[in-house]
Amino acid sequence: MAVNESDRILNRAREIAGNTAGWLKFLGIVNIVMGGLTAITIVGIIVAWLPIWIGVLLFQAGSRASELGYSGNPEKLIEMLDKLKTYFVIQGILLLITIGSWIIILFAGLFRFPHMLMR
Repeated sequence: MAVNESDRILNRAREIAGNTAGWLKFLGIVNIVMGGLTAITIVGIIVAWLPIWIGVLLFQAGSRASELGYSGNPEKLIEMLDKLKTYFVIQGILLLITIGSWIIILFAGLFRFPHMLMR
C-alpha cells in the first residue's frame, strides 16, 4: 500500500472518528445514568454494574475518537476499536443470554401448560 493511500485512509478514519465521538460519549453517559438509576432498586444493585461498565466503555471509545480527531495518532484509533470490540462482545453475550432465556421460558411454558397446544 502506498504512503499516499495509508495517509488517505488515516485521514478518513480521523474524520469518521471525529464525527462519531459525540454520539459515543452521549450513549456512554446515558448508559451510566441508566445504570445509576437501576442501582436504586434492590434487584437493580446486582445488575447495575453492567450498564455502567458499558457506558464507561462507550465514553472511553468516544474520548479516544476525539483524541484521534485532534492528534491524528493512529494508536488512538486502535484504542477506540479495542473499547468498541469489548462493547460488542458484551452486547453479543447479553443477546445470547436473552435468546437462551426466552427459549427456556418458552419450553417451560409449553411443558407447564400442554393443554394450550391442543386447541
